[in-house]
Amino acid sequence: MTQPPSPSTRFAKGHGTRNDFVLLADLEGSRDLDADTVRALADRRSGIGGDGVIRLVPTAYVPESAQILAEDPDAIWFMDYRNADGSIAEMCGNGVRVFAAFAERLGLVDLGPAASDGARSAQDGAAAPAPRTLAVGTRAGVKRVRKEANGWYAVDMGPWFLPGGREALDEGFDAAVAVRGWDVPRPALSVDLGNPHTVLALPQEDELDAADLTETPDVAPLPPHGTNVELVVPLGEEVSVDGTVVGRLRMRVHERGVGETESCGTGACAAALAVRVWGGPAAPDVWLVDVPGGTVRVTALEGGRVELAGPAEIVFGGEIDLASFAR
Repeated sequence: MTQPPSPSTRFAKGHGTRNDFVLLADLEGSRDLDADTVRALADRRSGIGGDGVIRLVPTAYVPESAQILAEDPDAIWFMDYRNADGSIAEMCGNGVRVFAAFAERLGLVDLGPAASDGARSAQDGAAAPAPRTLAVGTRAGVKRVRKEANGWYAVDMGPWFLPGGREALDEGFDAAVAVRGWDVPRPALSVDLGNPHTVLALPQEDELDAADLTETPDVAPLPPHGTNVELVVPLGEEVSVDGTVVGRLRMRVHERGVGETESCGTGACAAALAVRVWGGPAAPDVWLVDVPGGTVRVTALEGGRVELAGPAEIVFGGEIDLASFAR
């Protein structure tokens, strides 16, 4: 006889560079979320609090299952991501790293430490094993996560493109952004990573610090489903210990459906890729992006793909009755 699902749901609170999330384990596929419940969970006074809510659910139970499993049959877990206002989002770069940490906490996957395995194989004269990866289904396709020796999670974020095409590439912009308090809109570049971004460069850090992101910036033309807006200041380049030229930039972000957050993973990718486009063919492929919540690394990969790496931490967890939030 089939047992009815338990009324309690396992949850955790996690963050990636202080972009924070409520994480729910729905291993039976029976906890679909509505907007009111998401808003209640994300509320920082009456709920758990977060920039978004992530439901970990078997891919087989979601409408996108056929497409996800056709892309990668190993993507058996799906990241159902909702913004704090209850709206559905395609992807979240910080969120997918925290999702991987949550899957590890639940014992659903073991991502490391691969470094010690490689060292042991080298001592035995064998080839180092391939890094362990977690294939995560998302509304923006399958994202593959691996764990680095320093504890960071690195995600192949997949393909990116400029919605404005060749003209935007040549001109360096295809949109205009107005932030509260500015006299006139300023040129910006649209970047798509499965979700929409609009990136605007500022000349000085003090201007970045002074920007008022308490209100949603005006973007023209506005993408059909809105856009995240990144304000960036390029900080130049440095050479790492292995000789790699690394670019650096500072960023603040206004996320659609949330407001200003301390970090945005896809936004960091969009910001680095936009600055790289503006820098021309000689611009670095690797970028460190400083956000209010910390630092992440963005790497432009071959084939028009991009990787995001950074920390992910589970802060606390327990069990909740979702019915108490659905009011």
